[in-house]
Amino acid sequence: MPPSFLEERRRQALEVYEREPVPTWRRSGFWTTTLRNLRLDELEPRHYDPVGSIEELPSVVLDAIDSEELSGLIVQRGASTIFTTLDPSLADEGVILTSLERAVEEHTELVERWYMKRLSHDEGKFPAASAAFWTGGAFIHVPRNLKIENPIQVVYVIDEPGTAQYAHTLGVVGDFAECYVREYYLAPDFEGQALHAGGFELYCQTGSQVKLATFQDWGSGEVHDISVKRVEIARDAHCGWVPIHLGGHLTKQTLDIITAEKGSDMRHNGLYFTEGSEHLDLFSTDLHEQGDTTGDTVWKGALTGESRASYEGLIHIVQGAQNTNTYLQTHSMLLSPKAKADAIPSLIVKTDNVSASHGGTVGEVDEDQIFYMMTRGIPRREAVRILVEGYFEPVIGKLDDAPLEELVRERIAGKIAAAEEHVEEYIAQR
Repeated sequence: MPPSFLEERRRQALEVYEREPVPTWRRSGFWTTTLRNLRLDELEPRHYDPVGSIEELPSVVLDAIDSEELSGLIVQRGASTIFTTLDPSLADEGVILTSLERAVEEHTELVERWYMKRLSHDEGKFPAASAAFWTGGAFIHVPRNLKIENPIQVVYVIDEPGTAQYAHTLGVVGDFAECYVREYYLAPDFEGQALHAGGFELYCQTGSQVKLATFQDWGSGEVHDISVKRVEIARDAHCGWVPIHLGGHLTKQTLDIITAEKGSDMRHNGLYFTEGSEHLDLFSTDLHEQGDTTGDTVWKGALTGESRASYEGLIHIVQGAQNTNTYLQTHSMLLSPKAKADAIPSLIVKTDNVSASHGGTVGEVDEDQIFYMMTRGIPRREAVRILVEGYFEPVIGKLDDAPLEELVRERIAGKIAAAEEHVEEYIAQR
């Protein structure tokens, strides 16, 4: 039986879920994200048996993680944790990698201290659904002073239509520890609807150094991803977070980084590539709760087909958080006449003596650069591919992870190739 603290949290979340209507999000009067086509009543959690080896994992997972050397791996398929492994030497050092369900039973006090510290079921119907219904989940704990070289890998996979996946990841990195956490969200191509409603929370304690990469490719099915992800950074700690969004029928995500104590530093570099009729709605916050904190946010996106993408980034500096230094920029590249993009940077500054600025652009492939490359003997299609891939390269390089960089480049090249006739036609019309 779950501990009382979790039962009470689930009860409260269920009340909110049952009370709240299916939301429609409107931003600044000109952008709407609606779930009117989501047949929520037809979706349900699907359970699966565990597997005994990595080789037995779904092919969409094997294609993404290849044969990398990992510190640990946990995979959730639908509603079930189907595989977990952790380097025995790290387990001996006190590292924990297990399902959140199991962690609640075996590490109750540790989980209770951090669980939902920065997330809330009061944020809407789907955050409440995640809090009320999650199963499996992932729990990561890295003890103080421990340095881990290889990635700790979490994977959520949906490989059948009709699936509702309610997910929750909780990570705690101890004082002066160092580690790299990767979380993937994967699905093969299928026909039909599915839902991923997720909560992610990561706590980087005093002096810790944390790399975080989140990679999403939900394939061509009608996967709806409605998630909230938050990272809290304590005194003199650093977190570099690189989110990669490369596929999803409809994605509505909130991505927040909180520099919560003096000396905390964050770097947030993300990219997206939308195609077909995909709809992407991202909102990120660079929240500075104390002074003497630093941040830097850079997002780049590209759109083909009739896709729509909106990225809104907010720098929020609270009263008294002086000597904050942060910057935000967002750029979107249109590769189709029917694609639509918004790049919305904004500021809330409630104190003085800070350095905070932002910028945003929506543009197209530079025809002059294409012409120059063609005069050097490079065919037009190849010139476009080189320019688009080069546009993303500053963000991809921030991963500092050769296998993931290769995966991202490969997926982007595939998307460019799939849309090259439309892209070429669009550029020729200008």
